[in-house]
Amino acid sequence: MPVLGLPGSSFTPVVLPSLATQFSNMVRIRSLVALVAAGAPSAMAWGAMGHETVAYVASNFVKASTKTYFQNLLGDTSGDYLASVASWADSWRYTTEGAFSASFHYIDALDSPPTSCNVDLERDCGDACVVSSIANYTSRLLTPSLSTAERQIAAKMVVHLVGDIGQPLHCENLDVGGNTIKVTYNTSSTNLHSVWDSSLPNSIAGGSTLATAKSWAAKLTTAIQSGSYESLASGWVSGISVKGTASPLKWATESNAAVCSTVLARGIAWVESNDLSKDYLTSARPVIELQIAKQGYRLAKYLDAIVGTSNCATKKATRAVEAEN
Repeated sequence: MPVLGLPGSSFTPVVLPSLATQFSNMVRIRSLVALVAAGAPSAMAWGAMGHETVAYVASNFVKASTKTYFQNLLGDTSGDYLASVASWADSWRYTTEGAFSASFHYIDALDSPPTSCNVDLERDCGDACVVSSIANYTSRLLTPSLSTAERQIAAKMVVHLVGDIGQPLHCENLDVGGNTIKVTYNTSSTNLHSVWDSSLPNSIAGGSTLATAKSWAAKLTTAIQSGSYESLASGWVSGISVKGTASPLKWATESNAAVCSTVLARGIAWVESNDLSKDYLTSARPVIELQIAKQGYRLAKYLDAIVGTSNCATKKATRAVEAEN
């Protein structure tokens, strides 16, 4: 069975795949390969701007000790230290070295939207998925015996995947996560997955540049601190844990629910026959803003928890050595 992380990783996958799940994942991977071969950008995750926005929101909320930890690990003391690596995993997956990570960016929820949406880890994860991969790379990030290069990869993957899991169609199997649902956006032909990855976020934020991401993140940060999200933020991170799959599974379940409530609420036939830059954009906007803000804030608290756990382990090891001397 393939092992998550880098070759030689000792991590044991969380679930064993059923034959049905293996077949589903095989079909999806083959479909994605075909899309990439055709030059389709929709095989990616949130577009770069969306990932950068999640990262900037996180940067605005992490503790000072967390900022220092990751700036040192990533070798970047600028304010862009998270945003600059937020989309790295989307490039790495298309290299020879990182090709094994293709399935780490999504979970194939075998549900029936818009009638029924749900995530079942054993049913949907297969050999590896975004839920188990967040848990795996978190574990690797907390393993001091790994090299700096290996822990850098783990950090980049965590930053990216916590963003990925907030994109509803990364938590859905139907039509390859919407990649094969042909739609129109602003008179141009595209697919539903691409619309949610890039078209909608870019329209909402007003562009696709790093500066746009930073500006959008500032607005979302204000909403979390003193605006419409202030009363919700504590609930987003309630019970957050860097051990196991509980937290990422919760996030995936929330994202998947949006497939029924928003993404495909009017059915596939409707999204295929309407320009999604109009009424659909209006209905999707609050959901996308919420998902970006939520995952940015969660990423901050998750990284804080990683550093807190790491520091605790270091202190215990130090005390153990001192006790022996």
